[in-house]
Amino acid sequence: MASSPFLSKTTISFSSSISTSLPWRSSHSSPSFSTAFRTKPRRRNLTVQSKIREIFMPALSSTMTEGKIVSWVKSEGDVLETFYDGILAAIVVGEGETAPVGSAIGLLAETEEEVAEAKAKAKSASSDSPASSSPAAEAVTPTPPPATSTPAPAIAQPSPPATYTPKKTVATPFAKKLAKQHKVDIASVVGSGPFGRITPADVEAAAGIAQPKKTVAAEPTPVSAAPPKPSAAPSASSAPLLPGSTVVPFTTMQAAVSKNMLESLSVPTFRVGYPISTDALDALYEKVKPKGVTMTALLAKAAALALAQHPVVNASCKDGKSFTYNSSINIAVAVAINGGLITPVLQDADKLDLYLLSQKWKELVEKARAKQLQPHEYSSGTFTLSNLGMFGVDRFDAILPPGQGAIMAVGASKPTVVADADGFFSVKSKMLVNVTADHRIVYGADLAAFLKTFAKIVENPESLTL
Repeated sequence: MASSPFLSKTTISFSSSISTSLPWRSSHSSPSFSTAFRTKPRRRNLTVQSKIREIFMPALSSTMTEGKIVSWVKSEGDVLETFYDGILAAIVVGEGETAPVGSAIGLLAETEEEVAEAKAKAKSASSDSPASSSPAAEAVTPTPPPATSTPAPAIAQPSPPATYTPKKTVATPFAKKLAKQHKVDIASVVGSGPFGRITPADVEAAAGIAQPKKTVAAEPTPVSAAPPKPSAAPSASSAPLLPGSTVVPFTTMQAAVSKNMLESLSVPTFRVGYPISTDALDALYEKVKPKGVTMTALLAKAAALALAQHPVVNASCKDGKSFTYNSSINIAVAVAINGGLITPVLQDADKLDLYLLSQKWKELVEKARAKQLQPHEYSSGTFTLSNLGMFGVDRFDAILPPGQGAIMAVGASKPTVVADADGFFSVKSKMLVNVTADHRIVYGADLAAFLKTFAKIVENPESLTL
């Protein structure tokens, strides 16, 4: 993604919304589309030199593997103003076609002479596409040389081109994240994805942690040998629908959420609730609200300050054999958007002042609703905050996101009758906070101490404005 000159201005949504700042309109392809188009590879293998630049298909999420061009806003020959000003010389992937993440979808030139050269390269690539319509065809191509009178060494020469070698390292965002976590040199990993793209499985194999996947793959083989068992599974899933029912396939975002929720089931968790008085916090909010401060920013700041005193709650366990004390406190906040759920991340929330934190949060929410968040803006959280109190929900439990140590569920603040030490009754505003934690690294005493610190900060919020 970093190689594309358009990414910082990309406005591409999962619902195929568009931006006038882009020369193309793109959307995520659903699983059904990806199956239909994989048998027809497009014109991808372009080698562009000089000042002709490639426009790459960006990755809009950690789960995106390919995208579909809905329409081109610009035409060939139009002048574009981006990081690299130039002319849209050639459209490589046409409207309605799909392309793998990181592959070229267009060519950008600086001069008219380069436009002609780019068009020639695009035409030559398109004429070569039938010859490479399938991996089997690439494997057969080395056989024609024996028909000529060239010696045996000449036969060995055509074999290297059969293996695609990208001119740059192309990897999915999640693969890059795994490489950093496991300290794997991404440049040394051989990609098994389309056109050499490095997948998370490639990084795990390079790190030596791909053993469990092989055992899972070995189990279906004996099952496939028995025809009656596979027939039983479809019979359960093919139960008759109720009259008037409609089957709606998952969107890309919903599929990603579903995958994460299933992964979270493998983590042993426990939950702790804690009542907190909010009178002082409500009073502070009324003072800072005119300055643009939101309640979400106040709660995120309080959680960050508490996490700084209890770093084990901010830790994470990836492989079940060790855990990591994260060097940054990045608060991810759940936001409901059209068609799904996403968690924009307030990075280094403990180091930012309250007003800057509120400004950053507003920017993240706007980008999330416009579906312009970059991967690092929603996948780098170390602790998650989910607030349903704004909807009047007094208490709820949240599911722990994979790769994090804890998630906090914040309920609504409601008037509650309480008794003091002298037996006098009064009415105070209280909210119930429930925290779900990974019991492999966080224990009950750890979570109780964290919640006690969090409650002190909320009930005496002066430190939030420092």
